[in-house]
Amino acid sequence: MIMLTSRRNRCRCRRILPAWALGLCASLLFAAAAQAAARDTLRAYASEAEFTAALARWRERAAALQPRRSEAALSSPMLAQLASPAAPAATMNKLAAESVAVGAAADAITNVQVAGVDEGGIVKRVGDHLLILRRGRLFTVRVGGDTLAPVAMLDAFAPGTDPQGAWYDELLVSGSTVVVIGYSYARGGTEIGHFDLRPDGQLSYRATWHLRSFDYYSSRNYASRLVGSKLVFYAPQLLQPGPRTTPEPMPGLRRWQGASTPPSFQRILPATRIYRTDDDFDPGQRLALHHVTACDLAAREFSCEASAVLGPPGRVFHVSAGSVYVWTSSTPRRQPPMGPYSLPQGPASDERSWSSVFRLPLDGNAPTALKTAGVPVDQMSFLEDAGGHLNVLLRDGGAGESMWSSERQRGGALALLRVPLAHFGDGRRAAGREHYRRLPTAPAGALHNRYVGDWLLWGATAATEAHAIRFAGGEAPVRLQPGHAVERIEALGPHALLVGNRGSDLHLSAVRLVGESAELAGRHVQPGMRQGETRSHGFFYRATGADEGLLGLPVLQPGADLQHGLPGRARASASVLFLRQHDAAFSSLGRLDAQPGSVDDACRASCVDWYGNARPIFIGERVFALMGYELVEGRLEGGLWRERLAERRRISFAPQAAGSEGRYWPFP
Repeated sequence: MIMLTSRRNRCRCRRILPAWALGLCASLLFAAAAQAAARDTLRAYASEAEFTAALARWRERAAALQPRRSEAALSSPMLAQLASPAAPAATMNKLAAESVAVGAAADAITNVQVAGVDEGGIVKRVGDHLLILRRGRLFTVRVGGDTLAPVAMLDAFAPGTDPQGAWYDELLVSGSTVVVIGYSYARGGTEIGHFDLRPDGQLSYRATWHLRSFDYYSSRNYASRLVGSKLVFYAPQLLQPGPRTTPEPMPGLRRWQGASTPPSFQRILPATRIYRTDDDFDPGQRLALHHVTACDLAAREFSCEASAVLGPPGRVFHVSAGSVYVWTSSTPRRQPPMGPYSLPQGPASDERSWSSVFRLPLDGNAPTALKTAGVPVDQMSFLEDAGGHLNVLLRDGGAGESMWSSERQRGGALALLRVPLAHFGDGRRAAGREHYRRLPTAPAGALHNRYVGDWLLWGATAATEAHAIRFAGGEAPVRLQPGHAVERIEALGPHALLVGNRGSDLHLSAVRLVGESAELAGRHVQPGMRQGETRSHGFFYRATGADEGLLGLPVLQPGADLQHGLPGRARASASVLFLRQHDAAFSSLGRLDAQPGSVDDACRASCVDWYGNARPIFIGERVFALMGYELVEGRLEGGLWRERLAERRRISFAPQAAGSEGRYWPFP
């Protein structure tokens, strides 16, 4: 037997073996290295039997822990109906309403977090056309040349489908293929609608696919991404600890064929692609299959592959250019597990959130993981930097970003995790003390954060200060006192922008970032206004020079009517504010305003603008404001320091009722 365990053995192997055996020695060395590499990735279940047995052991422990608990008792009425593929649409609409009560490419027109990673949105530019998703319909508007004209309208769901209980909120375009991502409570999960876009702007329906999943909604994050021609999206599948009489409903895919659609799904997630760490499952909590699905839109036949990590249901996910990160966290428990380093200045041990972060490569390789402590604020808390590190802003507790969890945040300890990607492995290793940096305690209120250049900035809605830190440096955080709440943080080229209200006035404060210095610079105050859109896509900045650019932000009067009381979910957006930035100083260009009044659009699906309805849009030298069903074009007039934005023209692409037969006219 040849021992291949050290450099000495490798050298000895070379000395004692004849030439004919050197090739065999090299092969064995390569195999040993491959085995070592394999040990540095997560282990998948070897078979369906092993996966089923693991879930059975977890359920047995849960039953012993609380004998009276059953699957029905564990699930609230809402959760039980959410889990049912056949949940009545009217019931799901009611449940949704009740729950509410309690860096971009050169031609991009919406804000993105990672260059080259497009995010699902409500408007995209495709050549000479804008493609708009609104209230269950797709619209195209021609903007090529010097035109501004509606072209086409089409339902964003399959012909003959009852769209009640479905929400169609995210739009992506790859070549001439238009993809609409939605969620249907009635049909069992995520819907992936395919449409064809012709060069003249006409639309036609191609196909709809269903992916079995639980609701993926987040008030801040987007479920879908497009990396090249690869469609990537995240969805969870909740597993209940009570006894089951039927097999676990695993993620699957099926093509919608109307009344003849098969009730069964073709499973796309085998047990051999379900990964986990070495932590025991907590019998007192639910588990979740956090699955990431990738589909190649350039392939001749549409097909998808899924990988999943098994862990607690609390989650935040982020997509970089090459990987998907899924951060899972448990609810607080009495005894902390061994291994991870607890956050400094954190709460008592029975309130700590212990967690793991998983890295799922987009090239199909096996995932890796790392044990951690704390919970990210949202997807903006992540940065995979060019130096091979993952940077994450962490709070000492929380439930992740699902639904409205990011908006229901308390104050507490903060830390910055900065860990080499090489530290990720088979999930047994934990981030060490040296990977965390203490940060000032966060005030109460929803926290917002953003990476800008070499800096990480954060602030809260219930405070009038913010902080900035160079994430790769060793300096102390810089305290900033803008004197207003921090409800949005954005990049202004090399600088940053803080947006928030002070009383009834909206403030926009620039932060100049130069070298190791961060300081407040220019400010603009908009009296009697507030943000009209809270999602990241509501803001857009277009550079027009080395340190100069245009920015746009939807705004509302304080008394504007909100849908279900949600901030940033106005029934009709009032205005889009435009400013010019030069060396972190502002000059106001004015607003483009929506016409008052509402439109009877005979809405059949997605009749609440969960993802907002207003966007500033820059195309070349042209400036637009999308506000509901209106697209308004502005024209810049005047010289330096006297520049103003005047309305040039507007169109409405609202569908108008045209008789009792249910036909609609998409033109004004």
